[in-house]
Amino acid sequence: MTILVTRASNRKAAPASPTTLEPTGKNVTETRRDGYCPFPLSTDARAFGLTTSSMRLGSGTHAVRHGRRTGSDTATVLLHGAAGSWTTWTPLLSAATNGGSTGSTGRVPSGALALTDLIIPDLPGWGDSEPADSSGRHSIRPAQGITTVAASIAETVRALGYERWHVVGHSLGGFLALELAALEPAATVSVSLVSATTFSVVDSVRHPLTRFTLLPGYTALLGVMRALAVAEPAGRGLVRWLNRVGALRGLTAPLFSRVDAVPASVISALATDVRPRAFAEASALAGAHDPERSWARITCPVRAIQGDADIFVADSDRARLAAVIPGFVSRTITGTGHFAHIEKPFAALEALEALKALSSLRESALSALKPMAV
Repeated sequence: MTILVTRASNRKAAPASPTTLEPTGKNVTETRRDGYCPFPLSTDARAFGLTTSSMRLGSGTHAVRHGRRTGSDTATVLLHGAAGSWTTWTPLLSAATNGGSTGSTGRVPSGALALTDLIIPDLPGWGDSEPADSSGRHSIRPAQGITTVAASIAETVRALGYERWHVVGHSLGGFLALELAALEPAATVSVSLVSATTFSVVDSVRHPLTRFTLLPGYTALLGVMRALAVAEPAGRGLVRWLNRVGALRGLTAPLFSRVDAVPASVISALATDVRPRAFAEASALAGAHDPERSWARITCPVRAIQGDADIFVADSDRARLAAVIPGFVSRTITGTGHFAHIEKPFAALEALEALKALSSLRESALSALKPMAV
């Protein structure tokens, strides 16, 4: 039985930098004229018209932000990545809210990404969602596997009254978005990936030495996380201390195209949300998964964007995804690293709109060719 408890978030809001914007108001122009990292992260769900709830599901108690209902039976689900929470999506929400602002290439097209009927969960063991076991470990239970986590997302969406969903996933959330589409092909309308960790991460986890050159940045980070996990929670304390003394920004430079321009709220969120053991265990789950076999069951359109300086996505990932998923389309966002939706949220929205149009044209062309094939 699912119990829904609405509550206020217990997380403290990160202070806003004077050179960034809070996601409130209309017709707000960017303070960064080049459009890089125009918005800080926010912990104020109500500013985006969202409610914060705790959901007690079979897999545990999970925090979820949801709202902007239109009466549709189809939700838009946003899944964050490792070392993240629902707040990593707030720059994208801000860009959509301030659609009249000038981004890197102009106005954000209407309908670029359906940001209504929103469901934004904190994944099991991350953000405000409870630790996965009674010992207080912030991790996904090893016995769960990727499929079980995807099933818990579907359970959450249905408990909120929706029958179908569009799913958007960043990094680990992209991996889970694909798994959700494979698990629930009839209910998943579309998948949008933002710097999704897929085949190259699986290969790097399975063969860290022989495939080190595939994703050296990710493999090195995984080694650090495994080392910190041995001493957790001291490992998490070390990361937070590095942030307090100002050293974490430099250490996270490989994740961004221009780390010097990243708002302090983003760096602080990484310090707050990092869970070394959870990161290591999530990587292990991905390494144990068989993506080719699973994702071959996907029937909905899948579109992807990634940064040109993304250290967690290999060039080979696109071809391998296209080989498994019919109609897969992708685009690169220049001047971004692993967080395109934070670094250039306007460009991310525009790219997703363009890919949506491209996939629609492909579907129409294929439909027109079917009678000829018969």
